[in-house]
Amino acid sequence: MAARHIVLRGTAAAGLAVDASIHLKLAHQYAPVASSTINEGTLFRIEATAAIVAALLVLLWRHRFGDRFAWLTAAAGLAAILFYRYADPGALGPLPDMYEPIWFTDKVWALLGQATALAALTPLIARRSRRHGGHRVHHQAEDTAAGPVRDRPGA
Repeated sequence: MAARHIVLRGTAAAGLAVDASIHLKLAHQYAPVASSTINEGTLFRIEATAAIVAALLVLLWRHRFGDRFAWLTAAAGLAAILFYRYADPGALGPLPDMYEPIWFTDKVWALLGQATALAALTPLIARRSRRHGGHRVHHQAEDTAAGPVRDRPGA
C-alpha cells in the first residue's frame, strides 16, 4: 500500500476517533433530551459506535465498503451538527428536538474530526471509483476492437 494511502487511512481513522470520543463523552449530558421513543444520548452513542466501527474498517479491512461506510458516517455526523446548529425543525418523528444554536469546544472538535475523516476518505473512494471505472472502459474498448464475441475465432 502506498505511503499516501497509509497517511489518508490514518488521518481518517484519527478523525473518526475524535468524533467517537466526543460523542461518548457527551452522551450522558444529552440523555435527558428525549422524544417519546429515543433520547439524544442514545443517538450520540449510536454515532460513537458507528465512528468506532468505521475507523476499524478503514484501518483493518481496507475495502471499498468500509471506506464508504466510514465516509457516510462522517458525512451524516457533520450534516447533523450543521443542520441542528442552523435549523430548528423541532422533533422529527422519533427523533427529539436537537436544535442547539451555539458552538462550544466539544462540538467544534467533533465537527473537525468528521470533516478531517471526510477529507481523507474522499480521495480513497474517488481513486477506487476511477480505477474500477477505467477497467470497465478498457474491457469495452477491447471488445469493440475485437468485434462482437460471436465473430471472434473460437467464440
